[in-house]
This record gives sequence, C-alpha cells and structure tokens, in this order.
Amino acid sequence: MKIIVSGGGTGGHIYPALALIRTIKQKHPDTECLYIGTDRGLESNLVPRENIPFKSIHITGFKRSLSFENIKTVVRFLKGVSQCKKIIKEFKPDVVIGTGGYVCGPVVYAAAKLNIPTMIHEQNSVPGLTNKFLSRYVDKVAICFESAREFFDEKKVVLTGNPRASEVVGESSRNVLETFGLKKEPPTILIFGGSRGARPINEAVVKSLANFAQKKYQVIYVTGDVHYEAVQKEIALIDEKDNVKVVPFIHNMPEVLRAVDLVVSRAGATTLAELTALGLPGILIPSPYVTNNHQEKNARTLVESGAALMLLEKDLSPSKLVSLIDRILLDKDQLVKMRMASRNLGIRDASWRLYEVMENLAAGTK
Repeated sequence: MKIIVSGGGTGGHIYPALALIRTIKQKHPDTECLYIGTDRGLESNLVPRENIPFKSIHITGFKRSLSFENIKTVVRFLKGVSQCKKIIKEFKPDVVIGTGGYVCGPVVYAAAKLNIPTMIHEQNSVPGLTNKFLSRYVDKVAICFESAREFFDEKKVVLTGNPRASEVVGESSRNVLETFGLKKEPPTILIFGGSRGARPINEAVVKSLANFAQKKYQVIYVTGDVHYEAVQKEIALIDEKDNVKVVPFIHNMPEVLRAVDLVVSRAGATTLAELTALGLPGILIPSPYVTNNHQEKNARTLVESGAALMLLEKDLSPSKLVSLIDRILLDKDQLVKMRMASRNLGIRDASWRLYEVMENLAAGTK
C-alpha cells in the first residue's frame, strides 16, 4: 500500500502521524509512505530524521479576525492544491490522511478532488478550522474523544484513538527511576509542562519543593530546556532534596511514564492518550492559550470519568498543587480507582485501528 500523510504546526499533529507510520512499517515494511508538510514547520526537522520521504509546500493558516493576510492565504491554498495534485499524481497513493494543522488543507483537499480515498485524524475533543473544513470532503473522520463526534457527519466518524498510545505501551520497569538517583519503592510523580515547559507550572512547583521534601513520595520535575537555567538558580537557594530530581528534558518519556504512579501536566491530546494507554492518573493543568480552549475540554473527559483531577491555571498555587497530589498518592484506594478509570479510557491499539480504516478505504470498502 502507498500512503501520503500530512500534519504540521505542533507536535500534537506530527507525533501521532510518525507513530502511525512507524507502526505500519513494523508490520508492513513494504508500505510506501510520503509525508507532506511545510518547510518551516517542526515536521521539516522531525520527519527526515525518521528517514521518511518528505516534500514541502508553502501554506499559512487563516487569521481569526478580518485581515488582508487571509486573502494571501487563499492564494497560497490554491497554489498549494495545484502543487499537491502534481505530487499526488506522481506518487499515486492508495489513501491520504491528514493529522491536523493547516498544511493538511491543500493536501487532503487535492486528494479528495482527485478521487483518492481520504481521511482526517482529529486528536482533540474540539476540532480545529482545518479539520472542520476538510470533514466535508473526506471519506472518514477518525477521532480520539467521543465528544468530538458531534462536530462531524456521523456516517463518516470512527473512534480510533491516538497512535501515540500504541507506542507508549510496553513492559514496565522501576529500574529507570535509579537513573534519576531515585529509589524504586516510593510512589513517584512526574511533573512536566510540555516539551518547552510552562512558566506558571514551574513557578508553582519551585515554591512547592520544600514541601515535597517532607513527603513519602518522590518527584521527577521536568522544567523544559528554556526554563531550566532560571529554575536552577531558584533551586540553588534551597537545600537539595534526595526525593526530588529536576531535569530540563526527558528523551525516554515512554519508559519513564511506565515507571511512575502519577503525572502532573498540561492536557494536550497526545499526553492524555499516553496516560490512558498506561492507566496513569493525572492532575491536569490545561493551557488557556490554545484554540477553542480545547485542552480544558480534553481534560474534562478524563475528569468526568474519574481518571484525573483538573486544576485551572488561574487557580494554580503551590498549596493547591501539593494538596491534590497528596489526595491521590497518599490514598491507595483513590490511586487504584483512578488507575482503573484511566485504563478504561485508553485505546492501546489505536495505530492498528487507524491503519485498518486506511486499509479498508484503499480497498474501496467505506
């Protein structure tokens, strides 16, 4: 089978696409994949590193307010469609999938107009502008949250989950905690604010370190590269604690996630897919700076199912953060209930569900 994948803008659109391709390649190494993105997006660096053929087009997103730039965007979109049609005719894919971001617009639209089987993958509970637009033209819409179903034509929708969930699942080992200088036995919490970190979370955590030092659990705190130096200066004023380890970034995140008992994080779709795949409870602090406030809506799905607690950024304080952590980690019954609730939400075979939909489309079975 030959497939074209397109997704860009943020890691939340790119990482699921890469996870899908890796899964397919493991089981079907003869599958030919082509990734179409932008030359300035994160995908232009991430995709070639995976040795996946990559082509770029020039496209920008629409402004939400009236702007002359939107006229330019329309022109770029039409040029992008023309360029994509040439790429598609040359590659001759059996199916085309868009995983989000404005680059998907001309790619998937061009494929649909050429009568190539098409689908989009919506990671969030509330779809973005591009996927709303493309949903009118594609054959299938894959979703990760049931709450997203209402935004699309019911006949097209299929619940697949997020391919990143399939990648994170594996054998759990507490040995990885020793690489941080921590012990295997105590309950362990992982705190992070995304790949680049989050200043409000960092500020609350730094002010909580002295409190954490008195607890019977241990903490891995990821600052994000851009915040690490500033955080280290503040930590230098506090005595180093054996049960708290501060790092700028974690490269082996799936391995670490499998070893911890609780996660404090933002509520990005990929993170939530990983947590539920592993049955990990969470304390979610949604970013208020995202489109349509979709992180808070993502988080509510887990909160309503009993898999997580939510702490809005405007309510974030050191005392509230520590209180919520204590509420979960120091109550074994609560911890077990939340683990079960989280695991019940997880879709661990998401990559294969998505691939099966693609396979059926390529075979002409809709």
